[in-house]
Amino acid sequence: MRAAPTGADPRGTPTLGSFTGGQLRRLGAVAGLSRTDAETYAQVLADALGPVAERPLDLAPPTRTFLSDDHTPVEFSLSFRPDAAPAMRVLVEPGCGADSLAHNGRAGLEAVRTMARRWHFSADVLDELQDLFLPPAPQGPLALWCALELRPGGVPGVKVYLNPAASGEERSAATVREALHRLGHHQAFDSLPPGGGYPFLALDLGDWAEPRAKVYVRHDHLTAGQAGRLSRMDAGPGPAAVEGFFRTAAGLGPDARGLGGRPGLSCHSFTATGTVRPSGFTLHIPVRDYVRHDGEALARASRVLRHHGMDASVLDRALAALTERRPEDGVGLIAYLALAHQRDQPPRVTAYLSSEAYAVRPPAVETVRRPVPVA
Repeated sequence: MRAAPTGADPRGTPTLGSFTGGQLRRLGAVAGLSRTDAETYAQVLADALGPVAERPLDLAPPTRTFLSDDHTPVEFSLSFRPDAAPAMRVLVEPGCGADSLAHNGRAGLEAVRTMARRWHFSADVLDELQDLFLPPAPQGPLALWCALELRPGGVPGVKVYLNPAASGEERSAATVREALHRLGHHQAFDSLPPGGGYPFLALDLGDWAEPRAKVYVRHDHLTAGQAGRLSRMDAGPGPAAVEGFFRTAAGLGPDARGLGGRPGLSCHSFTATGTVRPSGFTLHIPVRDYVRHDGEALARASRVLRHHGMDASVLDRALAALTERRPEDGVGLIAYLALAHQRDQPPRVTAYLSSEAYAVRPPAVETVRRPVPVA
């Protein structure tokens, strides 16, 4: 089942760019962006997609991207804070139309360099890391993704996501360690918690108050107790706060032991190079794998938002801006829920929202991946 198209090219055929651009404009209005800024960012998204922006939606996705379950190379997110409008972001795979992962990475790198020239920031750090993350024959599920924080004024904050398994999964830990060393975080790797792998390394580029290097760690069969011990921040969140979020987002009952399907992710942010411990910690729960439908995911997200003093009604309006379908008619529109802590800042809650340009996953009946019960 495909989501109803809301945009079209001049011939009347819905395209990837018109569909996702329409979603961005409507979601931008919910997040408080001006119409001018939303129009600017819709064009930025189309430029980042490149030629595939004009690809009709009645064709198959341009590539089987790891970015979303239905292979749309675009994902939206809203990051909530108390007493403030949510920050809106869009994640895009610029090289999604390439015929190989190597070409995908090169196209993504050129897209970021184009952004750097347009908005006058340096992308030199990517050159310093290119041999680690963009080798001639890369492996893994992705090459380069780009995230844009859509700020008022038409100039976004830019982030890139790189694949530590580009030279092989068995080398991902060594790749992350070497990358952090080159970035000046010489002892950072040893502060990370244990996990089952390193799916992403992300970098803030350009105008950020404190540019971060972020390491994501995969946690298979994660339990609430384990989640509460993942933070490595000084003066970070207490275990009870993290466990509470984990239980609400994952729908864990008192007899549940841990996540039995798609794993949880922790993210550890490093800013100042003179410190060993991270300055930030985020826990990501793949809520879509632990609900029957998006009505349940929305209810859990709303509970988390209200618990942290945030306006849950904004998320209801955001879902309506993305699709006309009822939340109960599919699962995956809310892909992840995340609780983020950054030094000297209040906690943030982020909802990651799928475009569903190509397909809507039907509600689960008996196949939902529930938390693993205690034996």
